[in-house]
Amino acid sequence: MKTTCVSVETEKYAAPLLLLLRVSLVQSWRKIKSVRRQSRLLSSLIGLFIVSYLGLAFVLFRIGLRFLSAFPGLGTLLIERLLFLLFAFLFVLLLFSNLVISYTNLFRNRETNFLMALPIPPQTIFRWKFMESVLLASWAFLFLIAPLLAAYGLNHGAPWHFYLMTIVLISLFIVLPGVGGAWAAITLARFLDRRAFQVVALLVATAALLSVAFWLKPEVITDDTSETRVLALMDRLLVRTQFSQYQWLPSYWLSNSVLQWSEGTLTSAGFFMLVLLSNVLFFGALSLTRSGKSFYAAFSNVQSRATVFGQWAWLRHWRTRKGGFDYGVGPIEWFFKSFKDLSPDIRALLVKDARLFWRDTTQWGQTLVLFGLLGVYIINLRHFSEQLTNAFWVHLISYLNLGACALNLATLTTRFVYPQFSLEGKRLWIVGMAPLGLVKIVRAKFWLGSLSALAVTVTLMWLSCYMLKLPWHRTVYLTSAVTVMTFTLTGLAIGLGSLYPNLKEDNPSKIVSGFGGTFCLVLSFVYIVGSVTMLAIGSPWGWRGNASLKLSVGTWFGFLALSWLVGRVPFQMGLRRVAKFEL
Repeated sequence: MKTTCVSVETEKYAAPLLLLLRVSLVQSWRKIKSVRRQSRLLSSLIGLFIVSYLGLAFVLFRIGLRFLSAFPGLGTLLIERLLFLLFAFLFVLLLFSNLVISYTNLFRNRETNFLMALPIPPQTIFRWKFMESVLLASWAFLFLIAPLLAAYGLNHGAPWHFYLMTIVLISLFIVLPGVGGAWAAITLARFLDRRAFQVVALLVATAALLSVAFWLKPEVITDDTSETRVLALMDRLLVRTQFSQYQWLPSYWLSNSVLQWSEGTLTSAGFFMLVLLSNVLFFGALSLTRSGKSFYAAFSNVQSRATVFGQWAWLRHWRTRKGGFDYGVGPIEWFFKSFKDLSPDIRALLVKDARLFWRDTTQWGQTLVLFGLLGVYIINLRHFSEQLTNAFWVHLISYLNLGACALNLATLTTRFVYPQFSLEGKRLWIVGMAPLGLVKIVRAKFWLGSLSALAVTVTLMWLSCYMLKLPWHRTVYLTSAVTVMTFTLTGLAIGLGSLYPNLKEDNPSKIVSGFGGTFCLVLSFVYIVGSVTMLAIGSPWGWRGNASLKLSVGTWFGFLALSWLVGRVPFQMGLRRVAKFEL
């Protein structure tokens, strides 16, 4: 009798989940086939870009690993420590990514609202959204780590089964941050409107940021320390990275298993793989079988409250007037009102986009996380300037910093600018039928995205150059380059977002993870690599002396031509598409 009850209970949860999985797979396959039918040339170009990225990343990683291996006695130590650090930081980033995407998928998704109204157990809905969130949060991680592990295996002469087991290890590894992110999302949804929780969360976040900034401060090399033994000096330089070898971290189990497997020590590698597997089975089973009630309670709390800041009296007083809710002029309206040359319809559109961005917790939550990481990056940049005494390293670090700022810019434009047209959704006909027109709407979104991104990137570039103690003429040169990149990447994101809209989805993460978002990300990466390389080669302050005026002017015009091609062409194609868009 007990066995019969267990089988009935299993079928009760499994049947709807299998149905949801099958429907999702069918829809994804139909989307892929529809894209292929629309343009075989474009599909081939996207495939070529993806293969080119994987090939280029593989070549660069292999060159870097060979360079480190050339140091006798130290190369192996440096590579191992870099792997530990890489997986440790990626684990933290996956936690944040799963937190944001799980919160959106579980509590701010129309499909979830629809499924909650059906006779489907909340545990089944949570299982489905959990699997979907893990895939959405981890695909970029897999895309990044695959060429590195392939280069590491070839560099160390690993056997063929190393690559197969690496796939298994990575598949197990991504489950743990997914579980942590889902539980954190449920906890935030249930208690975020409580004053004590908000105060504690703010204090913990501030303390964590200050601790990271202090702990990651590198060891400064002086003349006295440079004369000591090499191994002792390396221990002092790497002392701040020992946290990545903490034995209770899942990244430690993954790194050790990869390292031991590449060296042929299968017993030790199998032990760490079993440790990772046991934790995945325990926490995964706990999440998939015992999170339904917590998810349902959190979902009810999110849907029933109007604001998460209702416990603060001063905020209630600011939002209310004479006992009623005030929909009058706010800070956003006052800001855009200061631009006198804007027409009222454009100003209303910009106010609408700004308000929607502010009301979406997941949007500005991701922005805060990104700015926190940038703050740590800027704080630690000042330590590089204390070691830069050679012209070659000054030149190299300055252009690596340009590439880092440009990659941050590509993250902003792909994540926040690309979905802007699609987020209009089924309400697109309202603004499309207005006298403003879709073409002006796309242009307004372009300028709003460009100026917002420009304020971030110019500030970031100026601060980073100041921390690196670069002279003012180099700062102006690099700031001008990143300004051109800002307009280019924004035009690319808006153009591709208009060419490949997804009006049925209100989750920006899913919109970005689609066909057009992937193409935008890959094309942005290729453009950044080409632009930074071109500017570095033709820099007036090369490591071999000043470059010729002809070479500098030629590379700058080449950079402008490439920027015009990458940014202007997709933007114009997007404008032509929306001009003929059928509502």
